[in-house]
Amino acid sequence: MAAISTRVLVGADVATFATGSAPPGDAYGLVRGAAVAIEGERIAWVGPVAGLPSRFHASPTDDLGGALVTPALVDCHTHCVYAGNRAREFELRLEGASYEAIARAGGGIRSTVAATRAASEEALLAASLPRVDALVAEGIATLEIKSGYGLDLDCERRMLRVAREIGRRRRLTVRTTFLGAHALPPEWTDDADGYVGHVAGEVLPALVAEGLVDAVDAFCEGIAFSPPQVARVFDAASALGVPVKIHAEQLSDLGGARLAAGYGALSADHLEHLAPADAPALAAAGTVAVLLPGAFYTLREARLPPVAALREAGVPIAIATDCNPGSSPLTSPLLVANMACTLFRLTPAEALAGLTREGARALGMLDDRGTVEAGKRADLAVWDVHEPAELAYRIGFNPLRRRIVGGVG
Repeated sequence: MAAISTRVLVGADVATFATGSAPPGDAYGLVRGAAVAIEGERIAWVGPVAGLPSRFHASPTDDLGGALVTPALVDCHTHCVYAGNRAREFELRLEGASYEAIARAGGGIRSTVAATRAASEEALLAASLPRVDALVAEGIATLEIKSGYGLDLDCERRMLRVAREIGRRRRLTVRTTFLGAHALPPEWTDDADGYVGHVAGEVLPALVAEGLVDAVDAFCEGIAFSPPQVARVFDAASALGVPVKIHAEQLSDLGGARLAAGYGALSADHLEHLAPADAPALAAAGTVAVLLPGAFYTLREARLPPVAALREAGVPIAIATDCNPGSSPLTSPLLVANMACTLFRLTPAEALAGLTREGARALGMLDDRGTVEAGKRADLAVWDVHEPAELAYRIGFNPLRRRIVGGVG
């Protein structure tokens, strides 16, 4: 059996984002003049270099020359496997058409469904990898990818297989989410209940049996599916032992987030129209609020998510790119951090926690990553900045020096 490799990172400040150990007023869990000992794929120790345990004194060192180390970033909500683009719809919105009007006229998600169904698995992979590479280039090491542009068994399977293949092709952990209840496909027009029954009773069980599904999502909205319809999908997921999450309260308040909390959902995403009174239900369920400023910006929305109510209730807040062809054609997590601060008034510490600790929590992976702590996977980002806030402050600037993924890099 091969010996486990050991090395020690020195010459760095480390924003651990660990909770419970940081002094009051330090939301970053910042350790100045730190050392991080790595054994194999895991962090073995982190703290001031003067306190490095003697068992690591003879280990090889890697001097980072004053860099900042954070957890590698987590993008917990993306739709980055798809074909085609919706640039024309961008023009239509600028000419006055609403997102809802475009969707009801057969555009929106349905137009991407047509392009994605027409693409082979190889073509989907080739189209998706550049988007993933852009995310990786800004520090992403854990990535959620949803289906939902196939809306039939064959194409949903193809999308999820591509997502799995991306995780094999890149130094990246990919979590797959089945989003069959994303929109009503053309062959099920006028029979939403029938389609939901098909998704819950046939498509989802088949994909779970094939090992392609890590979580189940649904779009609860007037242009998508009602709370009772979403509940049928969630009941099927629960029976199969698969966790759920939800797109909710993006365009209106249908109580989708409250519904998802009742299922112990991993996350409720968007939430611009969330009733502040529903925030305690999310907190009680441990459901993460995932805010998506890219979609807010692209759709020129005016209603802000109730951040103050989420804070007051103690709801964990994550942020994500929502990379997708229609409402958030965005592949920059650092820009998302800036948008979360400037548009939603998150603090830089909240935004960066949202791309690390809370992003991992939203994927049910916080026990393994998302903070720099002993025992966790050594997924780290090394940045050429002095203060963590710089990562949210600058626009169009990428100071990533390197990623360390599973102790390698």
